[in-house]
Amino acid sequence: MAYVISPFKKYNYRVTIDETEEAGFSEVSSPDIAADPMEYRQMNPARKTPGILKYSNVTLKRGTTDSPAFINWMTEVQNNTINRKTVVITLVDDEGKDSASWQLKKAWPTKYNAPDFNSTSKEVAIESLELVCEGITRTM
Repeated sequence: MAYVISPFKKYNYRVTIDETEEAGFSEVSSPDIAADPMEYRQMNPARKTPGILKYSNVTLKRGTTDSPAFINWMTEVQNNTINRKTVVITLVDDEGKDSASWQLKKAWPTKYNAPDFNSTSKEVAIESLELVCEGITRTM
């Protein structure tokens, strides 16, 4: 008899930054890892080997609150004091248990977006922080 594995749902997650849980993220972009192939020839045919690993930037979006954490972290970068942190994105199942986690190693902000302003809108003001990192690992 075949065992059916249910895929995880993407709407239930949490984000921790240096082991401090941050709340209220409306969206988190997915972390990507890519290795550009390098081609070389010793003989025919040419061979390919993995090149430099590249890690995508990850964007965190949340409703703007009285917490200055995002802009404070970005200000550290402006002041040339980069404070690298560990960021963990964890999917949570319907019972509240951790399903899968992605750890961003040595992450720091490369871009901060303040919310857009519109006097005719009733939407929540969203701020975002784009992070670069030096490694990504996935755990179950």
